[in-house]
Amino acid sequence: MTDGALLSQVAGGVPIGAPLAAATAAPHVTVRGLTKRFGKASIYERFDLDIPRGKLVSVFGPNGCGKSTLINIIAGLIPPDAGEILFDGKPLRAIKFGYVFQNYREALFPWLRSVDNIEYPLKLLKLPKAERRARVERLVAHLGVKIDLNRYPYEMSGGQQQLISIMRALVVEPEILFLDEPFSALDYEMTLFMREQLQRIFIETGTTTVLVSHDLEEAVYLADLVLLLSRGPAQIADYVDFDTPRPRNDATLSEKGFVATKAHCLAVFQREVRKG
Repeated sequence: MTDGALLSQVAGGVPIGAPLAAATAAPHVTVRGLTKRFGKASIYERFDLDIPRGKLVSVFGPNGCGKSTLINIIAGLIPPDAGEILFDGKPLRAIKFGYVFQNYREALFPWLRSVDNIEYPLKLLKLPKAERRARVERLVAHLGVKIDLNRYPYEMSGGQQQLISIMRALVVEPEILFLDEPFSALDYEMTLFMREQLQRIFIETGTTTVLVSHDLEEAVYLADLVLLLSRGPAQIADYVDFDTPRPRNDATLSEKGFVATKAHCLAVFQREVRKG
């Protein structure tokens, strides 16, 4: 990962999508008229989206529909061709956000101890060393993290490395947290562990969170809202509410509300796949 990518992760980004009709409060993120093309392929055309404050939004849709492109534009990693993206009416450069990459092995600096990886965005912000360390210690205490942060990433399991990545994203005290398929490279046991860690972090912090997932069960289980995208140029196929109380657990997977919501999302997904 480059310093530029990490600095953009600290300083700002760029969002995408369609208005949430059910929202009663002002949205945290407003996207209007987003347009993005790669060569002749039109990924988004005049795309609108509202992301509510303090909610976990899962993004799900057919392969190649632009799920990761969406949050990469939101996070400023990919420039849009047109459109306006505002955070409480402000541009991305005026806010702080965190970004967790899919490939944890490439996202962390192997020559830095885990604690120094977590501190790194604060170093880019030119905070004094004592303040950087104090922030990390507060985060560790708040989340109840028990792993040895003096170890190097390559001395840790995949799940521990991804937890370090998430902590690095959180240490800047972001207004919004973006996660791009953060568990896809983990084995099933570690994926289950990390889902629970993410849910716990969300409950503890209440940070507006946008999660790209390729797993429908995961997308629904973790979400307050599931954003279902169509094939390109992507539009919102549905924006599904899932308000089951947290913390959620294994029993949630067999509850009537979860089963019905997952079935509805699957039906929308299959409809969009057939269109292709």
